[in-house]
This record gives sequence, structure tokens and C-alpha cells, in this order.
Amino acid sequence: MLDKEGIARRIAREVKPNSYVNLGIGIPTLVANYIDPSMNVVLQSENGILGMGPFPYEGEEDPDYINAGKQTVTVLPGASFFDSALSFGMIRAGKIDLTILGAMEVSERGDIANWKIPGKMVKGMGGAMDLVASARHIIVAMQHVNKAGQSKLLPACTLPITGLRCVKRVVTELGVFDIHPEGGFVLREYAPGVSIDYIRAHTAGKLIIPEDVIEMQI
Repeated sequence: MLDKEGIARRIAREVKPNSYVNLGIGIPTLVANYIDPSMNVVLQSENGILGMGPFPYEGEEDPDYINAGKQTVTVLPGASFFDSALSFGMIRAGKIDLTILGAMEVSERGDIANWKIPGKMVKGMGGAMDLVASARHIIVAMQHVNKAGQSKLLPACTLPITGLRCVKRVVTELGVFDIHPEGGFVLREYAPGVSIDYIRAHTAGKLIIPEDVIEMQI
């Protein structure tokens, strides 16, 4: 079973050379630490950075450089800074090749809920709704179950929806799942040390297990 860093390492393998990528809050931000610099990937943060780098080492933080989650980050040579209007203009114009988001729930149709739990204080939608509506490809990085041990891969989302039928792939501590066009989570890879039966028992949505499923390589 993977930890959060393991999920991030696996998702980094999904990033294509010369692409523009937006990293959401939470586990997705860790992906920046595992992207090969030679791939010429440009990371965008919707608070106004193009050319974001990995997290800084302890003691090297610069409080002027923060991501959308208010974490200190680094910037690479050639990085640029701009206001939110230009940032969301990039997103809405479809300039982002890949968005990696966290989620509280994903449905077997590819719906995502990741911004609000009713009754809890929330600062706002942030950039999530624009990103799921505009990005060319969306991958979700999330824990497979919630704190109560209940599956977060569901037949239908129960929390307020961020986007409908937009998620293509989900990576959790248990495995890699694609969304089937007709509904269902297709298990492509299982995490080291995790059995298919364990994954089945912790997945509430329809689970499809093809014959060519493989063990995940990190």
C-alpha cells in the first residue's frame, strides 16, 4: 500500500514531456518533486505562477513564492508571475494539458466532488471548477477510503459536484483506475502488497478487473 509520496511518484509517470500541468492542493502538489527536469514540463499554479519548481529544502523557503495552497515553493529559471485574471484566462482557453487534482469523492462515471462538505466552512470553489471544465486531461490523486474507512470511489458522488464525467484516471494508495466509458473503475495496476480482493472490498463503485492488470511499478 502506498503513502502519499508513493501516489505522487506514480502520477509523475503520467506527465508527458513539454506539457503544461496544473497541480491541485494536497497530494497533487507533491508531484512537483518527482518530475524529471529534462522533460521540460511547465507547472502552472492558478494563483499566478508559470514555471513552478519542487518544494524548497528546509531553511531555503522564500515566503514570496507560494502555490494555490499557500505552501512555499520554488520557481525555475524563466518563470513568470501574473494576476488571477491572466491565470484563469490560460485555464479557460484550454492551455493546460493536464490537471492533477485531489478529491473527496469520484463516481464510476468520472464525476468529481472536491470542494465542499456541507456544514463545514469553505473559503470558496477556488480554481477547481474551471480546471475540470477546461483541462484536456484530468487525473485524480486521492486516498481510497475516508477516515471512517468508507470508499471514496463510489457509484455516485454524495457531496456537491465539482465536475461531471471529467475524470479519466484515479490513482490511490491501492492502485491505478481508469474510468470506463459506460461507467465503472477499471483496475489497471494494483499497488505492491495489495490483493485484488482487498481492492474489491474497499471499492463501492463498480470495479472492472481486466485480465492484463499488473502490479504497479514505482
